[in-house]
Amino acid sequence: MATFISVPLKKSSEVDLVKPLSKFVTTTYQANDEQAEYLRSVEELNKLRKNALGRPLDKHESSLEILLRYYDQLCAVEPKFPFSENQLCLTFTWKDAFEKGSLFGGSVKLALASLGYEKTCVLFNAAALASQIASEQNLDNDEGLRTAAKYYQLASGAFGHIKDTVLSALNREPTMDISPETVGTLSLIMLAQAQEVFFLKATSDRMKDAVIAKLANQAADFYGDAFKQYKDNLPKYFYFQEVMPVLAAKRCIMQANAELHQSAVAKQKKRFGEEIARLQHAAELAKTVASRYDDYVSVKDLSEKINRALTAAKKDNDFIYHDRVPEVKDLETIGKAALVKATSISPPLSQKFTDLFEKMVPMAVQQSMSIYSQRKAETVNRLVGSLREATNLCNGVLASLNLPAALEDLSGDSVPQSIAEKARSIVQQGGLQSIEQLIKDLPELLTRNREILDESLKMLDDEETTDNELRAKFNQRWNRTPSGDLYKPLRAEGANFRNVLDKAVQADQVVRDRYGAHCDMIALLCKSEDELSAAIPSANPTKTLQGSEVVNVLRSLLSQLDEMKKERDTLEEEIKAVTFDMSTSFLTALAQDGAINEEQLSLSQLDQSYGTYNQRVQASLHMQEELLGKVQTSHQDFSSLKQSNAETNQREEVLKKLASAHDSYVEISNNLREGTKFYNDLTEILLKFQNKCSDIVFARKTERDELLKDLQQSIAREPSAPSFNVPAYQSTPAAGPTPAPRTVFQPQPAQQQPPAKPQPPARPPPPTVTPQAAATPPPTNTAPSVASTSNPPPVAPMAQAQGPPYPTYQGYPGYFQAPMGYNPYAYGQYNMPNMPNMPFMPYQPSPGQGGYPGAPPAGQPYPGYPQQPPQQQQQHQPYYPQQ
Repeated sequence: MATFISVPLKKSSEVDLVKPLSKFVTTTYQANDEQAEYLRSVEELNKLRKNALGRPLDKHESSLEILLRYYDQLCAVEPKFPFSENQLCLTFTWKDAFEKGSLFGGSVKLALASLGYEKTCVLFNAAALASQIASEQNLDNDEGLRTAAKYYQLASGAFGHIKDTVLSALNREPTMDISPETVGTLSLIMLAQAQEVFFLKATSDRMKDAVIAKLANQAADFYGDAFKQYKDNLPKYFYFQEVMPVLAAKRCIMQANAELHQSAVAKQKKRFGEEIARLQHAAELAKTVASRYDDYVSVKDLSEKINRALTAAKKDNDFIYHDRVPEVKDLETIGKAALVKATSISPPLSQKFTDLFEKMVPMAVQQSMSIYSQRKAETVNRLVGSLREATNLCNGVLASLNLPAALEDLSGDSVPQSIAEKARSIVQQGGLQSIEQLIKDLPELLTRNREILDESLKMLDDEETTDNELRAKFNQRWNRTPSGDLYKPLRAEGANFRNVLDKAVQADQVVRDRYGAHCDMIALLCKSEDELSAAIPSANPTKTLQGSEVVNVLRSLLSQLDEMKKERDTLEEEIKAVTFDMSTSFLTALAQDGAINEEQLSLSQLDQSYGTYNQRVQASLHMQEELLGKVQTSHQDFSSLKQSNAETNQREEVLKKLASAHDSYVEISNNLREGTKFYNDLTEILLKFQNKCSDIVFARKTERDELLKDLQQSIAREPSAPSFNVPAYQSTPAAGPTPAPRTVFQPQPAQQQPPAKPQPPARPPPPTVTPQAAATPPPTNTAPSVASTSNPPPVAPMAQAQGPPYPTYQGYPGYFQAPMGYNPYAYGQYNMPNMPNMPFMPYQPSPGQGGYPGAPPAGQPYPGYPQQPPQQQQQHQPYYPQQ
């Protein structure tokens, strides 16, 4: 009776976790102690997989602990790495645990780039190993019973967890062993066996018969549910065809035990008729098991026990009690008591689990941090951009008013101090040569980035083309995700990079145009002070304005503007220096809610961090607006006091251009340096994009090669049943003879055969030769209307050159011709002499003997041969066997 079902383990192909995971770590985290620790953890994870899946496992708890630890580590690492087909692509290949040669429609093995698939298969192996450990326990002692019950419940819970999660984890049709129907049935079987173990424990502890009967009846109910689910969902799965008899037998055995112990309860209650009825029912159940399932389960001891109790009960009732024996259908239903429950699967399942990547934040937090960084950068750029735009506007207004050069140029012939300082600043920054070198470098940087992007997208195009060709060739057999669908995110990312490059090209052109507009004035500022002074036109002095109230007011306003600009530089540095670690907030939200509302958390933190700076920026802009208004008003008063003439206007115009050229130089230099930094930073990003494309293309090629190998093996296993059409020459009568048959076809049915034609005249025997082997004696001639299904027996080869064997003729039933084009002999036509008295043609011994003339029309004699009566033809025995 102690026959328990265990589940075999799935087998996995080897997977290298080190290379892809290490590459992700090195490209995602900076080279420091943290990165080195993650790389060591990757090595440990790879070793853990090899220990769990790369070797045979003993049926021991230590082996199960290794499997559970690997499963826990997969659960812990899943949210921390971007495992997917188009990001971190790892292909896991697993074989069907029950497959024994494609006896059903499922796949022998399945390869998927899904960590959820790996988790499912590892958990399946943990459940299978738990069932094996439980089945190996000694059920004669309490320790073995407790261990068996524990692991059967663990296996039931694991199989049930797979049933609930497998479809969402795989997003495609799984192999039959991990399909919801299969693992659901296995979960019920394991739960039934756990209940049976509790029944055995109660029996060994001699508990009350009423309790034991309820436990046995519940076990019978569990076995019945498993059997029913098998019959409803898995009628063709051969593993359960082997298990089905055990399930049916166990159900009957548990029902028999329930009836046996319930009969004892009836005896205690003086219900002797009920006792006999239950024992009779139990005996019938045991007899059914012995007759149908004796090869699977032995019920000899149980049958003897039931029969002894039944004999004693009948004897007592016949001689003493004379109680009426009721029908089985009239008996009260035995109660049920379920003491087992499938173990809940909530990691960690291992008692010794420690996360190898404990310090690594989950991908959800990393993604939220990335989006937060973008939001922060946008906020900083907006504030800093507002300040710089306002400063440029201020410089433009002052340059248009020739300030402060107009206040410094009261002499009318010297270089204003502000212009001289601006000229020295440009020379210190490298002058024209610096800008021209930066402009020269931009096309090279742009070309490099375009080449990286084009090469990355070309890899995707080539692999997608190959995938489409194979999909068109194999049709439904090519059952993997189309490359076109898989590469959509990467192509969208590539298109975004191309748009960025196009906008960068436009920005480069704007900078070049601005440089061309101010190039002459910038070159003038790069000259010596004497050359600069000579280039500036002279004008009448305005020394009378020196010390006037208007000049003092303008100088005060300009001083306030300079102070405002310095405050803006400080404010810009403070804005850029603001930092806040959002990972803590995101981790807390993920732990509490299971998800991260990034937008709400980020906007709240950014408003808190930059709210004050935003107010200060707005105040600075408002101050500039007021000061520029006062400057323009005072400048009008200043201009009205100056002596206006052509020389003065020309000088002011030149000074304005020089001031504007300095501002443009500074802006162009900053733009070019930002452009160079942009291209260099974009190169690193594109290289990462290229690596991502290369990794996924490599993974797809590996998956493609594996799938091609499987398809070739599958096609090779398929039975070959070629079909071909009979060529036209097989059905169209030919004018001449054909060679001896080389291929035999099935003759047409008798009702479709053409009518028999007259037998051609007998052929003469060939010349006498010495055969190399004894010839087979010729069989008797058969009627021409009977179709033969075999070729004529072989004739001994000739010692010298010989003509072809005598041909058969088209239209005669039972005669077959060789395929068209097959003519190993040189058939030729030659003129026959008119020899009416000769019964046969003269033999030609030379090589390459010509063929015999074609068949005459129906009913016509052959030329040169006397026509014989039909009866003589039938009596003639030819030398060669006829078909």
